[in-house]
Parts: sequence; structure tokens; C-alpha cells
Amino acid sequence: MPDEPMDHMVRAGAFSVEERATIYKAIETRRDVRDQFLPDPLPDDLVWRLLSAAHHAPSVGFMQPWNFILVRDAERREEVWRAFSRANDEAAGMFSGKKREDYRALKLEGIRKAPLGICVTCDPTRGGPVVLGRTHNFSMDRYSTVCAIQNLWLAARAEGVGVGWVSIFHEDELKRILSIPEHVEVIGWFCLGYVDALYGEPELAVKGWRQRLPLEDLVFSETWQERSVG
Repeated sequence: MPDEPMDHMVRAGAFSVEERATIYKAIETRRDVRDQFLPDPLPDDLVWRLLSAAHHAPSVGFMQPWNFILVRDAERREEVWRAFSRANDEAAGMFSGKKREDYRALKLEGIRKAPLGICVTCDPTRGGPVVLGRTHNFSMDRYSTVCAIQNLWLAARAEGVGVGWVSIFHEDELKRILSIPEHVEVIGWFCLGYVDALYGEPELAVKGWRQRLPLEDLVFSETWQERSVG
């Protein structure tokens, strides 16, 4: 393959100290918001900036498999909440004892409280039957879509917008409510709205559900290494 012509290249290099600090701050203070949304609507230009950030995510074979369904209508969001609520009752039954009580105590009101819902989908057909980079791993389109979600989430944090990821639903119900084609996969429903306060640490850690694992226990050198227990 011939060398790339230089007129397609731009100078690369580290960001300034201040720019790096801003990026790490967005990463480290990003939270999954469940209940702290303010009712104020998000301006259209702000929403478009967030979607543009998502659309600049990397994607395998540059297939860009994502779509974003914006849902502001209160009645439609209520219907989504009812679908979630049915699935959430099923989920609660999968835990037992104190874990079930703790699960029931978590406030998961974002679908109704947040002024904007975004359903993010993945279209596995967008790149055609053979996609560069997906030839041996057919989940790469989903992974690409999740990269878009992370971009949106970090941009939202920088804009003072909270985001909550709702994954507890039956996909066929959400597809029916939103008229999503059969071949398109729902990746998640996201609640978006302004917030004036966030948990200093992840909410599930604050409430004792799970704690962050030590990074040193998750990093191996060269090959997988078994960790001793106890």
C-alpha cells in the first residue's frame, strides 16, 4: 500500500496539562444517574452536540451502526417506564434475602423524571454482508455502538447533563413501542437531563452494592495469571 499523502494527515501530540485534566475529570466523575434529574428541557443545540460526539466514535469498518431515537413525549416515556417496571419486578425476584431488599430500595425513576429519553440501537446490516474487521467477531458492531454511547456520556458530563443507562426491559416490548425494525438491536435506553448534584462515587458503591475492584488485581503481564483467593 502506498504511503498516505501528507495532506490527509494532521499533527499529533499530547494535549496541554489543562486539557488532559479536563478529560480525566470527565472520565472519573461520570456517573450513572437514576433519580437526580431536573425537569428543565435540554436545548436542541446541546442535544445535537451530544449526538455529534457520539457520532464521532470509532466503529469497525467505519460502518457507524448506531441510530438514536429521541423521545420527549411524556406518554411514550410512561409506556417505556411500564415496560421497564414489569421487567424490574422480574429482576427483583432473581435476588434473595437482603439483596432483594437492597435492589427494591434503589430509585430507578429516570425514565419518567428525565426530560429526554434516547434509545440507542445497532443495525448489523449497515456495512453490508461482509464488514472489514467484523469477519471473525460478529459482536464488533455492538462494541462500536457502545463506544458511541461512551462518547455521548462523557460529553454530557462536560455539559452538566446527567445520563442513566436502562437495560432492564424485554427488547421486543421496546421495539413495539418505538416501531424499531426486527433486524435492528436495542443496545439501551438512556435518560438525559440536567443535574445539579452527582454522587462523589458510583451510587452502587455508596449504597454498598459493590465496590470498585483494585486495578492491580485486573492487570496481567504477557499472559493470563491466576490470582490466589484468601
